[in-house]
Amino acid sequence: MLYIIGLGLNERGISKEGLLAIEKCSKVYLEAYTVNFPYDIKDLKLGKKKIEVLERKDVESNRLIKEAKGSKIGLLVYGSPLFATTHMSLILDAKKQKVRTKVIYAASIFDAIAGIGLQLYKFGKISSMPEASGDYKPDFLQYVKENQSIKAHSLILIDIGLPLIKALEQLETAGKNKDVLLDKIIVCSNMGTDNEKVIYGKINELKKQKVKSPFCFIIPSDLHFLEKDALNKDI
Repeated sequence: MLYIIGLGLNERGISKEGLLAIEKCSKVYLEAYTVNFPYDIKDLKLGKKKIEVLERKDVESNRLIKEAKGSKIGLLVYGSPLFATTHMSLILDAKKQKVRTKVIYAASIFDAIAGIGLQLYKFGKISSMPEASGDYKPDFLQYVKENQSIKAHSLILIDIGLPLIKALEQLETAGKNKDVLLDKIIVCSNMGTDNEKVIYGKINELKKQKVKSPFCFIIPSDLHFLEKDALNKDI
């Protein structure tokens, strides 16, 4: 049996169901390569189980599935466990090999975004911003352009290790190249934690801010009057 367990957004975010599943497991692993944790992993409150941190190659190999054939194995994932496609691939591979799986959900970045006042049903496709390097210029604004055509908000997830200023510069350059209007945008940092920070402003203003990882960008489209009130009040 392979449990894929969401940790939520802070060190106390795991559900009671998740804790009960951990108690049943002979081994518990932590996937730590898809996000910069906004807290020290040592602060996780998970009972007395020893937690082994895995690299990408370990999760994407057959290791976990092989172990889960003979015992109960837990894989801990930041946020909600199926936000990253890696984990759905793991579930499909497990099913092919007749290994049972159970997903235990927790809060995701979308839950936190709802808290700043934006209406979730007004979001379009999600983009990810990897780091540009040399000739590699990632096209992460195509979805934003499509979303703007239907007046939908856009969420851009920022890859691990990419600092705020560089991410904003990539956004600015890509906006000019793709002819995408980037007026005021929202930066969300450490959402769901005591260090949560939300900033709403123009790119040049945002470059002056200090923001810790993990963070994401929101490119708002037409705002409902309730969304405007929430942004002006809380940000």
